Amino acid sequence: MLCVAHLGKMIQDFVGDGRQFGLDVDYSFDGDKLRGTGGALRQALPFLGRNFFVLYGDSYLDIAFMPPLLAFRRSHAPALMTVFRNNGLWDTSNVLFDGARVVRYDKRSPTSDMHYIDYGLGILTDDVLVGWPTEAFDLSDVYAASANAGRLAGFEVTRRFYEIGTPEGLAENGTSFERGCHERE
Repeated sequence: MLCVAHLGKMIQDFVGDGRQFGLDVDYSFDGDKLRGTGGALRQALPFLGRNFFVLYGDSYLDIAFMPPLLAFRRSHAPALMTVFRNNGLWDTSNVLFDGARVVRYDKRSPTSDMHYIDYGLGILTDDVLVGWPTEAFDLSDVYAASANAGRLAGFEVTRRFYEIGTPEGLAENGTSFERGCHERE
């Protein structure tokens, strides 16, 4: 399921149903009003199943999915965030991680004891989003509330993420904007 907004039709025109890539792709469009990541997931919830992965579309992640999935299952938490020890390097560190749980997550007011960052891959149960508005909201608010309630597991990754939502990010990743991110050098 691709949750898409601005220029989403271009993605759909290129990817189609995904068969040429060995995928089965469906789409959930924001419509006229942007919903944010949380609102987009809330809208797509009927199509996502009980547990689902969330990946940000502007990141390239060099990660195998099985280790975080196994950690999610072992945690018995309704949500898991992959975290990267960032120490303020790639962006502002905004996660306090104790080795098993995300103790605190705050994009708006990070503190000096936060050395980790949201890596960009999460696993959620559908009930984490129930009760949130059907309009626009940020997934970071869901993560923050889950962390504050002691219900956000964490999984530390050691390979950095790559921002690919801008031409500069693509260039840093060794990919030209014209070729797209599917042809890494």
